[in-house]
Amino acid sequence: MRPSCCAPSRLGIVYARLAARLTLAAGAGFLLFMLTCAGGLAAAAWGFYQGWEAGAPQTRAAWWLGALAALFGVRHVLGLSLLPVPGPRGIPLSHEAAGALRYRIDEVGRRLSVPPLDGVWITDEMNAAVLQRFSRGRIETHMMIGLPLAHCLSRRQFLAVLAHEFGHLVTQRQGFGARGACLRAWWLRVAEGVATRHPALAPWLDRRFRRYTLGMLRLSRLEEFEADAVAARLVGRRLLGEALIEVSEKDRFLREDYWPKVLAQCESAPEPCIRPYRDMGLGVAAGFHAHSVLHAGFCGSEAEDAGALHPTPADRLRALRVPTGEAVPPERSAAVHYLSALLPQLSWAFDRHWWNFAGRSWRRAYRQARHALAADDEPK
Repeated sequence: MRPSCCAPSRLGIVYARLAARLTLAAGAGFLLFMLTCAGGLAAAAWGFYQGWEAGAPQTRAAWWLGALAALFGVRHVLGLSLLPVPGPRGIPLSHEAAGALRYRIDEVGRRLSVPPLDGVWITDEMNAAVLQRFSRGRIETHMMIGLPLAHCLSRRQFLAVLAHEFGHLVTQRQGFGARGACLRAWWLRVAEGVATRHPALAPWLDRRFRRYTLGMLRLSRLEEFEADAVAARLVGRRLLGEALIEVSEKDRFLREDYWPKVLAQCESAPEPCIRPYRDMGLGVAAGFHAHSVLHAGFCGSEAEDAGALHPTPADRLRALRVPTGEAVPPERSAAVHYLSALLPQLSWAFDRHWWNFAGRSWRRAYRQARHALAADDEPK
């Protein structure tokens, strides 16, 4: 890997300014909630005091009822502001179980001057992500890595994806740092919580939060470009572009080829004949034909969603100034390289979860297919 170079770019400066503005807006919301709670507690204390000093029983009861109403209001406001923070998902990966992978992850973080992660998790998604959450008075950082993603990338491409995910952490340290990122996310959760508990306020909240939401959308898209820039400085633009193409193409293959073929078995088998996560590595190696899907979606064939949190792969490649190039020769997957000893346990856990989730609909589809076949066989 190349030496880390984290000097702020022009895009990073724009990101930092926008992040600072949104953090100040979220901070103003936090201050409003604190002042509301403080005012409610002061009103409750005043009501209890006046009720204690009042001579008439009716007056004392009225003051105390008002104080209880103020306490109830404070409790409700705290319930809106102290929403549960989403935690990491998946199967935790310890240093002892996957020392080579954890060492590589720690090395990438060290080269980018990012503090050590609090946890690494393996998920069943075709994705990798980092999560920062405020817990027990400190910022926790977790990385979630999809087992399908590890099956679809070589070791070098997987390293580029890790660098991109750490690039998110480097980028989020701008604009009041990680605490600012947590504060911005908290303010959005508060707005969503208020709209959910008080549907009548939803139209008003939509108007009030429109500018903030659009700013957060723009920030998310800028963060992707900046994370790409950080990763490119570490592993090189060409390798990062190669990984981006490979992820996009194989994600399309899994969605449009692999999983439809797995689910098509429900017409002829009461239970799956294969375990999809156990056989995914072999399925990708045997079924993915790069020449047939090469660069699908990179030539403007897919319209960009204006509300998408991420820019299109084509936009990211253009920002990296990397051509789509040719198909990459197949190599041993990152899953085999880093997780070979754990693949049986991981695939079994995900296959079991998938069966628990899809089993009922699978059996229903099988019965319907049997009934349809029997109806076709009846003499007319």
